Amino acid sequence: MSWDGFVATYSNSSGPLRLGHWGCIDAQRPATRLGSQARNYQATIAVGDRISTSTAGASGPVAALTAMLYGRGIAFEVVKFHQMESGGHTATFVMGSNGTSTEWAMGWSEESTQSALQAVITCANRLLTSGL
Repeated sequence: MSWDGFVATYSNSSGPLRLGHWGCIDAQRPATRLGSQARNYQATIAVGDRISTSTAGASGPVAALTAMLYGRGIAFEVVKFHQMESGGHTATFVMGSNGTSTEWAMGWSEESTQSALQAVITCANRLLTSGL
């Protein structure tokens, strides 16, 4: 498969699920203890024509987005996760599962978090539409 074919297949995020605004809502919170702490994230998520805002506390953006999807009734688990930099961009490759099927997807962005979030949304869409 050519690179163009790969990108067309695995980074096409068309489907009912879309991610709008994303952010850590306590990014300015000072650390009160050493070590990892959960952060609170907020996102605007659309499922079909239903748009709403979700929040989740998690150790990182991918875990928060996964929790938000579960809150919307969308089962999604990251099975494999790979990220690499290339030419000022980050490529993220995700294998996700809904408990019965698995799919691969790719995200591509100048920012690593956006690349990862894009890969998760694309993978979730692939799982949502694979049985159609």
